[in-house]
Amino acid sequence: MASAAADGVTRTTLLIGQTITLQGGKNAYGMAVQDGIAAYLKAANAQGGVHGRQILLKTLDDDNSGTKAEANARDLVLKEKAFILFGSIEGGPSTAVMKAAVDLKVPFFGPMAGSPTLRRPHQPLVFPVRAEHRDEFRALLEHARSLGMTRAAFVRSDSETGLQHLENVRILCQQLKMELVADLPFKSGVGDPEITAMAQRIGTSGAQVVINHGGAGMYEQLIRKSRALGVKASFSAVNSGSAQLAEKLGDLAHGMVFAQVVPNPMERKTEIAREYRDVFARLQPGKPFSYGSLEGYLTAKALVAALKLAGPEPTRESFVQGLAKAGVVDINGLRLKYQPGDYTGLTLVDLAIYTRENRFMH
Repeated sequence: MASAAADGVTRTTLLIGQTITLQGGKNAYGMAVQDGIAAYLKAANAQGGVHGRQILLKTLDDDNSGTKAEANARDLVLKEKAFILFGSIEGGPSTAVMKAAVDLKVPFFGPMAGSPTLRRPHQPLVFPVRAEHRDEFRALLEHARSLGMTRAAFVRSDSETGLQHLENVRILCQQLKMELVADLPFKSGVGDPEITAMAQRIGTSGAQVVINHGGAGMYEQLIRKSRALGVKASFSAVNSGSAQLAEKLGDLAHGMVFAQVVPNPMERKTEIAREYRDVFARLQPGKPFSYGSLEGYLTAKALVAALKLAGPEPTRESFVQGLAKAGVVDINGLRLKYQPGDYTGLTLVDLAIYTRENRFMH
């Protein structure tokens, strides 16, 4: 590791490698996340960067493909000589980047995905910031149970990660004395016939609440199809692409409950939201505030804090040791935990309902 420790580090710059799902600008959530990252890094560089070095971000688009994400990650480390890897989204691509990071012995900071594989088993080189989907599932199911709902359906990717999410949902349903009446796996590129069949199954299963683990575009189609077929179940959703999902659904999103892994970006009630809104409005004029851009902003701020902990002559080893020694990284009062054997990051999950005024109310 020592022989490659100086990769990406010059006297004046730090090169960070990122592969993220932008899909050529078509992935609205990914673009929002990237806007938030860019805003914070621009502000940080204007204030001197990290120990006098400007932070350079080399970004590649993985097109929501795990195979491409892993190839991108390897290119970023082996060809571009990035210091560390950073800031992917979506479970499949993030897990693929993790695989490359572990293989190449390079730290991977701030994957913005809820996959359990990023934390279990413990990965000494992977440092999540946001809470995982398991925490979101718990919050959504607890809310449904509090309203008297006992029959749940789960929409998930047809993948190894999706199976891990399914097991977590089964355990949570048992704990909450709920019944999982429909497991609804889907593959990328799923078509209308499959979505229609899923909607019909939700109806015949008697599910009272439906939760998802991502796939906002597909979930939108499923909700539309279900409502067209007269399915009465309540649909809830995890944070990924929530603002974009609600906007596209319009009236159909009214009353939906969403799990959020950052504070409300639409109001100035928290310190991080106030800072984000001021900086984002100044550096990304005309672009809307959103959960995605706040998550990107927060994750970039955590990255800079972690880079500072690596010391004035950073190596990959000192990056890992700096976080381990600190144990807790405080970002505007939000405490990210990186304890020996347990890199939790944040556990923050807040529920928001989408109102008839087309806004999120926490």
